[in-house]
Amino acid sequence: MITLTTDFGMRGPYVGEMKVAMLRMNPNATIVDVTHSITRHSIIEGSFVMEQVVKYSTEGTVHVGVIDPGVGTSRRALIIEGEQWLVVPDNGLATLPLKHIRPNRAWEIDIGRLKRFTGWDVSSTFHGRDVFGPAGALIDKGIHPDEFAREIELESLVKLDVGPRKENDTWLLKVIYIDDFGNVILNLEDYGSPSRVELVDFDIKVPYLDTYGQVKPGELLALPGSHGYLEIAVNQGSAAERLGLKVGDKVRVRLVQKS
Repeated sequence: MITLTTDFGMRGPYVGEMKVAMLRMNPNATIVDVTHSITRHSIIEGSFVMEQVVKYSTEGTVHVGVIDPGVGTSRRALIIEGEQWLVVPDNGLATLPLKHIRPNRAWEIDIGRLKRFTGWDVSSTFHGRDVFGPAGALIDKGIHPDEFAREIELESLVKLDVGPRKENDTWLLKVIYIDDFGNVILNLEDYGSPSRVELVDFDIKVPYLDTYGQVKPGELLALPGSHGYLEIAVNQGSAAERLGLKVGDKVRVRLVQKS
């Protein structure tokens, strides 16, 4: 199975071109479209989405991610092997899914050698169709990366700075995803079960609850969310709009633990 996560959108031929190129390499592939609606060029958002899919995928799944503002530059095109595979640009997109696949080897795709399999020229602006998609399809087919890539050190991979930091009693967090409901997901896991959450920059205190309907419509709350990260939400409304937040914004938070 191959999963696809991109920022291509659904208007235009890009997703279709990429998928038929992959099927040309591997006609028996099962391709799962995760999303093609990642905010354009938002590497951190793409990394979060890929992480969630990796958590529930079976061993051997190939995850192809193309959020690639550096396409055509000297940034590397990667293959990462673990219990599952990642095929991504070397721009930090692999950061969050790497936590779950037990990585053991990595390669940089050699475009010249890959062309021996594809038989077509590589566009400088569409590596999803010409590089990442075909590479993922070949791996799913059983072709080893050594056939079209050169091994590199895992330690050399670009990583995003998405670790939470703490100063005294305040967490310094980052918005890593905003879903279509306007729920704001912050980069904090394993934080216990607080009774309330203080949004320091907004001078707002909200209850920490299990689900949205435990407050009245229009009210703010904090909750663990379905992905295990700290989430700020509005019941039947948009926390992102209420607070004016977007992916990548920094948020200071205090957790008030139950007494």
